[in-house]
Amino acid sequence: MLTKIATDKAPAAIGPYSQGIVAGDFLFSSGQIPIDPATGEISGSDITEQAEQVMKNLGAVLAEAGADYAKVVKTTCFLDDMADFAAFNAVYEKYFSEKPARSCVAVKQLPKSVLCEVEVVAYLKE
Repeated sequence: MLTKIATDKAPAAIGPYSQGIVAGDFLFSSGQIPIDPATGEISGSDITEQAEQVMKNLGAVLAEAGADYAKVVKTTCFLDDMADFAAFNAVYEKYFSEKPARSCVAVKQLPKSVLCEVEVVAYLKE
């Protein structure tokens, strides 16, 4: 059984997808970008500010599924520029203290020309 995750504490999907899907004991989130859910606008102008908003958005999706950052087993991170890697990691490590498995790649362009996007897989059982 698949359960759609939707919360107004994270940005609404800007396409034909869900914020997240629970399948069995796992949450699969869609990529979160630094959109402020209250305004619908991009939050922040540099990688640090944008990464903070991405993490807040991910936290809201995780919470809606009954999870938190400690339950995350895998992340996929997309950066607009690998020169931002260290600054992005400084924000990332504040949230992912359990150090889940991770992939991090630079891409040509992200939606709305943001600087980063992150998706997660979380294990929902105790």
